Amino acid sequence: MALSALDLFSVGIGPSSSHTVGPMRAARRFTAGLAADGVLESVARVRAELFGSLGATGWGHGSDKAVVLGLAGEDPETVDTDTADDQVREAATGGKLVLAGARPVRFDFDADVILHRRKTLPAHPNGMTFFAYDDAGALLRERTYYSVGGGFVVDEDAAGADRIVPDATELPYPFTTGAQLLAHCRAEGKSIAQIMLANELSWRSEDELRTRLLHIWNVMQQCVENGCTRTEETLPGGMKVRRRAPGLRRKLRAAEAEATADGKPVSDPLWAMEWVNLYALAVNEENASGGRIVTAPTNGAAGIIPAVLHFYTRFVPGANEDGVVDFLLTAAAIGILFKENASISGAEMGCQGEVGSACSMAAGALCAVLGGTPEQVENAAEVGIEHNLGLTCDPVGGLVQIPCIERNAIASVKAINAARLCLQGDGTHKVTLDMAIKTMRDTGRDMKVKYKETSRGGLAVNVIEC
Repeated sequence: MALSALDLFSVGIGPSSSHTVGPMRAARRFTAGLAADGVLESVARVRAELFGSLGATGWGHGSDKAVVLGLAGEDPETVDTDTADDQVREAATGGKLVLAGARPVRFDFDADVILHRRKTLPAHPNGMTFFAYDDAGALLRERTYYSVGGGFVVDEDAAGADRIVPDATELPYPFTTGAQLLAHCRAEGKSIAQIMLANELSWRSEDELRTRLLHIWNVMQQCVENGCTRTEETLPGGMKVRRRAPGLRRKLRAAEAEATADGKPVSDPLWAMEWVNLYALAVNEENASGGRIVTAPTNGAAGIIPAVLHFYTRFVPGANEDGVVDFLLTAAAIGILFKENASISGAEMGCQGEVGSACSMAAGALCAVLGGTPEQVENAAEVGIEHNLGLTCDPVGGLVQIPCIERNAIASVKAINAARLCLQGDGTHKVTLDMAIKTMRDTGRDMKVKYKETSRGGLAVNVIEC
């Protein structure tokens, strides 16, 4: 399997890459297949069934709405996030769905989108099956897909559905382990970002890659701005969780203006951490409200890499766009290791697979742009995941809000600390990144299902939803 940085970082819609982006892509793929095979014109009705974690928490993650949008031909990267709910509401109340944006079919939201809370398909916890029928009710097509984390979707024929995304591209520097990645760096005298760049050129030119990575960065910045300027006081979903980012930014800006009125910098030695918290909160509040998000590598952990990257561009002298590109390439290389050897799906690994992976990616990437050697970068990435091992995924009310939003802020600060800690060493350490990833995988397999994005354990059952 060959993975690109642009597979790890893709533009989508909140609140979840596995529960919203993945189902929308799967539904769209199903209708695209009907059209490609000339079957679409015979379809009079479609139906979707969601299983496992999708069924257990899909209603809180917007999986049901995502499926409707995907069947209507919408794509997570381009769907209008401001009108998405209206589109779903119109289909539900009008009893009609415009399949693939081309063919109206009858539609009963309650009967045609079924969430099974306690049934699971065999290959992965995030499974879904789509059905298409003709006017007489005869089954025209049935397809099963799995949303395997980070917006990745595989079909029922994919081997190893937890990780495999078919791409047989031959890379100049193939790697599936941290040890192999470091070996390439040593043999070629290259940084991790340079190894990734050489591999990326197998798909596209350097100019195109740079343009697309900077676009990813622009979307991250806009996401922070959107999260800081929303006027709604609470997040959607019924729990009335208060938005903090808009008020926090106003407070920080006022304090900064007052502190620097004499022309001197802010004296608080941890002032940067206040802003890092803000950046992460803004992204994840925007995610929780179904806004435009970059999977990094998932939506549930989408605030960590943008927050740490904002820290780099705002608080590190000499930061520039070259550094942003190197940051994202380094983070992607680390993310590939998690994707190859474990999983970034909270339904499979718990939150260690989401926030833990993102913390590791951000820690290694920051270490790299601060001048770290490949060995120091690998060390920082290892520290980032080691101290998130065992982290459960127990969203209260099935919503990506508590504890998800704050968890991103805490992990962002943890990533910065990991990078700085490892810059003080020479890269020598006892526990390798490969060992830590294997431990995360083993821990995820041992973890009870109720702690893996089902809202049947942990905080989800100990916090009153009010």
